[in-house]
Amino acid sequence: MSFLELGLDTFGDVTVGPDGALLPHDQVIRNVIAEGVRADQVGVDFFGLGEHHRADFAVSSPEMVLATIAGLTSRIKLGSAVTVLSSDDPIRVFQRYSTLNAASNGRAEVILGRGSFTESFPLFGFELSQYNQLFEEKLDLFVALLRERAVTWQGRTRPPLVNQEVFPRQGDQPFKTWVGVGGSPESVVRAARYDLPMMLAIIGGDPKRFLPYVDLYKRAFGELDKPVQPIGIHSPGYVAKTDAQAREALWPDYKAMRDRIGVERGWPPMSRAEFEQEAVGGSLYVGSPETVARKIAATVKALGASRFQMKYSAGALAHDKLLDSIGLYGEQVIPMVRDMLA
Repeated sequence: MSFLELGLDTFGDVTVGPDGALLPHDQVIRNVIAEGVRADQVGVDFFGLGEHHRADFAVSSPEMVLATIAGLTSRIKLGSAVTVLSSDDPIRVFQRYSTLNAASNGRAEVILGRGSFTESFPLFGFELSQYNQLFEEKLDLFVALLRERAVTWQGRTRPPLVNQEVFPRQGDQPFKTWVGVGGSPESVVRAARYDLPMMLAIIGGDPKRFLPYVDLYKRAFGELDKPVQPIGIHSPGYVAKTDAQAREALWPDYKAMRDRIGVERGWPPMSRAEFEQEAVGGSLYVGSPETVARKIAATVKALGASRFQMKYSAGALAHDKLLDSIGLYGEQVIPMVRDMLA
């Protein structure tokens, strides 16, 4: 197996303060910055921020927050988790990450996705009826920006480009671009067609159910006669000193977040039994450092991944608990996973 990178993700979930009240967005963003710095200090390889445009997540501009973290760190890789390319402009996304990459001395990454939340479409004036076409065309343009000095491009969702140069140009260390995949075969094949690494968002169920997508990804590269790009995994989790402490701390806030989103998507309320099942055999990496490490190692081995990113935040779960989880993940989980897979 190639070198395994272990990262952390957050969507900037709005958390509670010491008095139990929800914190304002500006304080949440400052706390996320502190969490990114903590991740760097304890040896985490990657820190990712999701883009959202809704009241329960504070981060709508990941690049701005990542740039601040970049100025306070020197080692950790920094990227999105994910950037909703469909409702953005590919040129501006390229420019922002090229700038972040320069400012961070080659540590920027971007994960491009269609977005499982759709608030950005009406906010920026895009039609949900064009959900697939917008992403397909904009990814096509983004890849051209990555690989061509002067771009000539034409599509139906934005004006064409003719021999257009885009600045700032990438330096000696171009930023890594992933395609986020939520579980459609078309997305898997698209990532392979563009010769880009694939980040699997596995947020529930047995992670091994994604093996057919991994096999499809590898077959697609075989048909293209190209070496397979890296595979990454994004899943939720939380680390505490013991399994019992981790589950009791996470359960109420995880359920509240899951049920709030479930109302929008037609999911039934989450039961404690479902939570426990996800913790034992599903895609929730919650427990002591050893429990979480064993589960990560098993998933990485089963799917042949070279990156695992744990979404460490969960609804209103407080900042001090998140910092403790980050510390345990970096100082204990990561070394254990590496030993288990050595």
